[in-house]
Amino acid sequence: MESRPLRYFVAVAEELNFTRAAERLGISAPPLSRAIRGLETELGAALFERTTHSVALTPAGEVLLTEARFALEALEAAGRRARRAADGGPKLVLAVKADGDAGLLEALCARYAQEPSALPVTVRLSGWQEQPRLLRLGEADAALIYEPFDRTGLDSERLTTEPYVAALAADHPLAARDRVTLADLGLRPGGLHRYLDEIRSQGRDLAQLITLVGLGRVVPLLPASVVVRYPRPNVVYRPVPDAPPAALAIVWPQQSRSTATAALVRAAVSVAEAAGEDAPLTPLRQREAG
Repeated sequence: MESRPLRYFVAVAEELNFTRAAERLGISAPPLSRAIRGLETELGAALFERTTHSVALTPAGEVLLTEARFALEALEAAGRRARRAADGGPKLVLAVKADGDAGLLEALCARYAQEPSALPVTVRLSGWQEQPRLLRLGEADAALIYEPFDRTGLDSERLTTEPYVAALAADHPLAARDRVTLADLGLRPGGLHRYLDEIRSQGRDLAQLITLVGLGRVVPLLPASVVVRYPRPNVVYRPVPDAPPAALAIVWPQQSRSTATAALVRAAVSVAEAAGEDAPLTPLRQREAG
């Protein structure tokens, strides 16, 4: 199957109108229709239900749309990776959200450098949940991402889990408590992921988000490792015992066959295991243990 008919199909599937799809592709409608019919003949399945007034995807078309998008992204990603390799020699790009590495980044890079198949590492700092897109576009080879994330076309290995804490302005009514619950925050476990996404969208990085906390604008749930890195006189952190744990994973493209990326994953798992065994008690954990 060639990529051009797939691109034509995706355009029609997204527009659900052959005329608009043809304009988007810069071609006329008749060759577009012929290409779609040729693709349907090749697959032995109708992809669209057509009437004089509407175009709709068939079940086979819905399946192909998901797969075609992934296949086209993979082709574009392969080209980007090839261009990156030609531009200054091979290197490995690791996408990381600033302060979203659970304190593992430096040890990971040091451990990876000892691997025989290691390449020079470029750390690409990214925004909230930007890393999956960078991986699928071929702009990064691996990423450290807190779950949940869009796993389409990606493989992952969980590295760490840690409790969530609520970040509160010091004068917030809940700040006087030793701990808070999801109900105190007006949350249910099933709605936690949507809440986290909404909160994260209010600040590109953690420093911005903590500033908003101090102003009383937001009450985010954050991984407990943040407590040590972001002490603020106007912000307090409280455990949320009934929240599910925050899980950090190392993620890479499903189609990757890179020995350098595989070595990075091994190094990340090794560093995370060592950190889990030797991690000292944070002030928050000391309070909980006491």
